[in-house]
Amino acid sequence: MARPAPGELTFVAPRGATKPPRHLADLSPAERREAVAAIGQKPFRAKQLSQHYFARYAHDPAEWTDIPAAAREKLAAELLPDLMSVVRHISCDDDTTRKTLWRLHDGTLVESVLMRYPDRVTMCISSQAGCGMNCPFCATGQAGLDRNLSTAEIVHQIVDGMRALRDGEVPGGPARLSNIVFMGMGEPLANYKRVVGAIRRLTDPEPDGLGLSQRGITVSTVGLVPAMLRFADEGFKCRLAVSLHAPDDELRDTLVPVNTRWKVREVLDAAWEYAEKSGRRVSIEYALIRDINDHAWRGDLLGRLLKGKRVHVNLIPLNPTPGSKWTASRPEDELAFVRAIEAHGVPVTVRDTRGQEIDGACGQLAASER
Repeated sequence: MARPAPGELTFVAPRGATKPPRHLADLSPAERREAVAAIGQKPFRAKQLSQHYFARYAHDPAEWTDIPAAAREKLAAELLPDLMSVVRHISCDDDTTRKTLWRLHDGTLVESVLMRYPDRVTMCISSQAGCGMNCPFCATGQAGLDRNLSTAEIVHQIVDGMRALRDGEVPGGPARLSNIVFMGMGEPLANYKRVVGAIRRLTDPEPDGLGLSQRGITVSTVGLVPAMLRFADEGFKCRLAVSLHAPDDELRDTLVPVNTRWKVREVLDAAWEYAEKSGRRVSIEYALIRDINDHAWRGDLLGRLLKGKRVHVNLIPLNPTPGSKWTASRPEDELAFVRAIEAHGVPVTVRDTRGQEIDGACGQLAASER
């Protein structure tokens, strides 16, 4: 058995699970031409197929009028198989926040969320089914890891979101997706190869990819240091978001168990290397949990760790999961925490929480379906 690449964790697939079928979005442009030729079609059909998928979001072979009818079904079966289906959409915020529960080809469930704001549209996507990081306050972490998503399963969440925006399914008229955050189910850097492949598909120019800007993509991590360093060498201009949740090792060992392997300072040093190589400011994600990590002295410690760095702190009022002992901080404690960080000149904002009435925390909708 081959050893995983640095930062890529092994996983145990659910019993009976099968590998996702090969899809156009799994392949580079050169690999697509080879795949098309291998099934007896002219290599230029790969470009046509890419145009339909990445530029027109046209999944129905009947719409591919520039391809002979006799070739459409074969191309669809070999390169555009059905990867996932919508179990249901649920919406809130006057339908400008839409959460989608997907069923993958093997029955596995994952989620994505599309959020429309007055000045932008953001989509939060999953990179794994479940998560193996075991953070106790996280609904996905409580469920454990089912499996990694394929590159195409990651990409298809965005393709469908872009189609929905184009077709006016989200109120406000047709729109273009402006931001993608890898903050859904899973630890993106534990599925390193496929996440990097997805970023390339998302940002390759049309029709080879979706033509999105790397600067509009945020990749989160709990702090897999070898993978963070590897990611810094990819040459991306994406933003890196570190889910820190505690500035001291004693507490973070409990809240983010991977901290027992890579400590706070190691994680931050890797983040600063990414900032230096990418030229992008690092986002520090911090879920405020009442009486656990929201003490003003911890805000002061966090400010001291981050002072003078290319960084922004994103405080997240915890979206509690049913039956959990964890809950959001009191308003006065949140304010004191913010002021403790700001005292060190570190920029900080409190995230606008959306989707609480639709099982907003990642993993809640999939858990309720199970």
